[in-house]
This record gives sequence, structure tokens and C-alpha cells, in this order.
Amino acid sequence: MGNFLDKLEKISKKNKSLLCVGLDPTPAQVPVKDIFEFNKAIIESTQHLVCAYKPNMGFYEALGIDGLRALEKTVSVIPADIPVVGDAKRGDIGSTAEAYASALYDYWGFDAITCNPFAGYDSVTPFLRDGKGVFFWCRSSNPGARDFQDVIVSSPDSGPGVPYYEYLARTIGSWRTEADIGLVVGATYPSELKRVRDVCPNLPILVPGVGSQGGMLEASVANGIDSEGAGILISASRQILYASSNPDGYAIAAKHAASELRNSINEALLGQGSTWMG
Repeated sequence: MGNFLDKLEKISKKNKSLLCVGLDPTPAQVPVKDIFEFNKAIIESTQHLVCAYKPNMGFYEALGIDGLRALEKTVSVIPADIPVVGDAKRGDIGSTAEAYASALYDYWGFDAITCNPFAGYDSVTPFLRDGKGVFFWCRSSNPGARDFQDVIVSSPDSGPGVPYYEYLARTIGSWRTEADIGLVVGATYPSELKRVRDVCPNLPILVPGVGSQGGMLEASVANGIDSEGAGILISASRQILYASSNPDGYAIAAKHAASELRNSINEALLGQGSTWMG
């Protein structure tokens, strides 16, 4: 079956894409009544343009059992060769963490997940399954990220005076596990992304916040790519999902928006001298 990164690399090369589309439906913005039909149309129109899909659990949980059923059907129609990242940011200890991991992997069948590491290594071990991907929340994209993530800490490994997000990245980067681990760093903080890439040269980085949150694409690509000229997943949701409010044209508009963003990412890669696309 292969591991998450193998699957990701194959589809990325096939589709010439580092674009991850977030399937985050908000009923007030969805131009049709059926969430699943909306997602299905988005998937069918963009599946040749993406390297992954990323449903955020909160949008489905907010709709109760009907939302979870929509998510179940949505996951079932995503092509088998495209990885699905369950954006759950779960984090807890002991048996609760084990239950979360079982839900995300055994029930939902996600290829990778997002995870909150702030309770330490023992809290995340249930998520570190062989062949699965785990993106650890490191530097969030919101303005309030600075409240805690910029606090200066020191340790024997990191030396004095590094921001907590950097210490977190260093620590996670040192973990040895059968899972494919990576980090989440918002595109709204490209200089912080550069610091994370410098201390974690080989980890894949999921980069949300491009587009509707104002993240800078070219800077994020320049600061986030690894030595192979890739190593990032640029995640976008609203700018693709809601490219049009026309019930008859939203899927085509989403296709065009995804194509434009994928091409912009690839142009930025070429600008950095990346030969990743061949």
C-alpha cells in the first residue's frame, strides 16, 4: 500500500501540483443545498489539479449527524490515488488520544491528519502509525499566533532565546517514528516559515492561509521548499470553493481558481530554480 509520502509524491508528479484543496463547506456560502453534492462537484472538477484534499472536521461536526454523513460520502468519492488529510488538530492524552486516532484512521480512513502536539510526545504517540502522515500544528496562520508561539524559550538543544514555535519544530524534527511527520506553518508568516525550514530541512510542511487569509504565495514557496525543490503543500479552501456563487457554475469556477493557483505555485517554484516538476 505504501506510505503517505509515497502516495503524495506520486500524485504530485502526476498532476504537477503542490496544491491541497480544503473541503470546508459553510452552508451559508455553499450555492446548493446538498453539502455532499457540492463537495463531489468540487472534487470532480479539481482532481487533476491537486496533490491532496483536506476536509476540516469542524465544518462537518457543526452540522451534526448530517454533516458527518456528508463527510463519509465525500471521502468515498475522492480518487484512491489522492491522499486525504483529515484536518482535526486533535490532541489529548492516554485513552482519549487513542480513541481520536482510531476514529481518524480506522473509521475515516485518512491518509494523514493534523495534530496538536502541545501536550508532548506521549500524547501524540497513538497518532504515529506506520505509513500514516501527521502534520503537527507549529505556527498557526491567525493574528493571535504571536500571543504564545512567539514566547522566547531556551533549552540545551536549541540554545537561548528562540521562539517557542521554533523550539517546537526542532523538537518534532528530532522524533524518530514510523509515521511520516511534518509541520503546519501558516503562509501569513513567511519569515517564520523560513526559520522552521532552516531547522527542519527535510520535513514536509503544510502551508495554509494563502488567499483569503492574506498569506504571501511567492514568499511561502521561497521560504518553505526543501533542498529537492518541493516539500510543501499549499492549502487553499475558500478561494477555490467559493470562486462563484452560481449554482450552475461554481464547479467550473472552482476548477479555474484551482488551476490558476496551481500554476502560480509552479511559477513560484520555477522562480526559485526548482526542477521538481521535471
